[in-house]
Amino acid sequence: MKATPKTCEELLTQFSISLEDLKSYATRGESSGLSESQSRELIAHFEETHELALKVISKYFEKQGKGPFSGSRDATVEAFHAELIDNGKGWLDMVIDRIQYNPVYALDTQQNFLENIRNRYIRMFDRFERKMMEKLEE
Repeated sequence: MKATPKTCEELLTQFSISLEDLKSYATRGESSGLSESQSRELIAHFEETHELALKVISKYFEKQGKGPFSGSRDATVEAFHAELIDNGKGWLDMVIDRIQYNPVYALDTQQNFLENIRNRYIRMFDRFERKMMEKLEE
């Protein structure tokens, strides 16, 4: 049985739930630091939230008759031009951080990535959530 494609509103609801989970994980270990497993969990929650944001963006543009996009960078640029996101460079930084933080590569980017999640990306997700709610109410 084929699953019914989710609506933009349903995806936004999933994104909002994932964002709340991400915020909860981000506040753990703020004073004492995160263990290795907690760090991996935080990054996994961030990646899930980012993927859902990209799905919301793609579904929104699908409703507008735009797309499909060849990747997350293209969707991010289009979202910036459509004013769904207000910090295009910051969102592209998210994509780059996700690419650089890959256990396959030996680059030690985890600490910087965790700091960006806590100090930058969650706020950008909050603003995206508010903007999308406004757009879907229009």
